[in-house]
Amino acid sequence: MAEQGEAIFEHVLHPHTSRRLAGEIQPVKVDDQRVGLNGRVGLGITIAVGNMICAYVFAAIALVSLPSAIGSHNLTIIVAWISSNFLQLVLLPIIIVGQNIQARAADKRGEQTYRDAEAVLHEAMQIQAHLSAQDRVLSDLIGRVGSVADGPR
Repeated sequence: MAEQGEAIFEHVLHPHTSRRLAGEIQPVKVDDQRVGLNGRVGLGITIAVGNMICAYVFAAIALVSLPSAIGSHNLTIIVAWISSNFLQLVLLPIIIVGQNIQARAADKRGEQTYRDAEAVLHEAMQIQAHLSAQDRVLSDLIGRVGSVADGPR
């Protein structure tokens, strides 16, 4: 049985929680990622190609060779033009644009999840403080009941 003023339970923070409360842990940002030369080159090309203006330019480039593909009257060449020139050139930047939109949405969801976890951590800390206060009251009551039970003899 707990003596008067003695804590019934001692809350120990999880190491991750301690680091989080100390401000050592923040949400991961794209800019925090370390990439080498190849990563920077790839990112630069992706940014340059992954926009709708590039898709329109690629469509115009592909359309330049359309008359000669049609003029060949060869179905294989026409199918090759559609699949190689048009679809690959035009769909590549459009797909990158779509992926960028999805990535921004995922970043927003991740940031919101981080904020939600931060709120849950705050609530858990409040619960621990509340329980600690209740422990003090219970210890005091136990001490009083014990002194009444022991009473004058």
